[in-house]
Amino acid sequence: MSTLELVTRQVGQWGMNTYALICRETKESVLIDPGDDPDTLSEMLEGSTPIAILLTHTHIDHIGALDEMMSRLNVPLMANDGPHEPHGKETAASRWLRDGDTVQVGNSTLKAIYTPGHIGDQICFAIQDDHRIVVGDTIFEGGPGRTWSNEGFKETLQTLKNVVLPWSDETVCYPGHGPSFRLGDQRANVDAFLAKDHGDFHGDATWDM
Repeated sequence: MSTLELVTRQVGQWGMNTYALICRETKESVLIDPGDDPDTLSEMLEGSTPIAILLTHTHIDHIGALDEMMSRLNVPLMANDGPHEPHGKETAASRWLRDGDTVQVGNSTLKAIYTPGHIGDQICFAIQDDHRIVVGDTIFEGGPGRTWSNEGFKETLQTLKNVVLPWSDETVCYPGHGPSFRLGDQRANVDAFLAKDHGDFHGDATWDM
């Protein structure tokens, strides 16, 4: 089992979940999605040694305090290199994380998982030898992340089918908005959602639509 402590706070006008992962043994930490309120973000990291800022994706609600936190922490930025569309922002990352890449945090390892659909640079961070995954806006308890085109929605369906559903029932998803949830508790809803013909759709979706 991983020794990482997961700390979360809800920040900004969109109620975005920012996460800090802190190794209980070495006190090394990473900050995930610095959306807003730098003082709160700094408080989350108190007593630890930050080694990087990680982005699940580059929508403004997830990076609103990025410049300030880069200045405060003076650590590398790690993110996916896109495409940063729809509505994302170009970033000058120190390291581009692609599917399967890993990040060491103290005695634990994070694995990047590419999950496009909501946006082209969306990645999740799975804690190896653990059941926790920080999923950004890939999936929420009540549905998938919003899409802005028919193509984006179709990509979301493929991500759910080929990437998310193979995760174990014990996986706990920590999303960019709203509460965490156990994947097994939503598996039947996701299966039913994927079995339907949604036609030419994009936008906000719920499992029961």
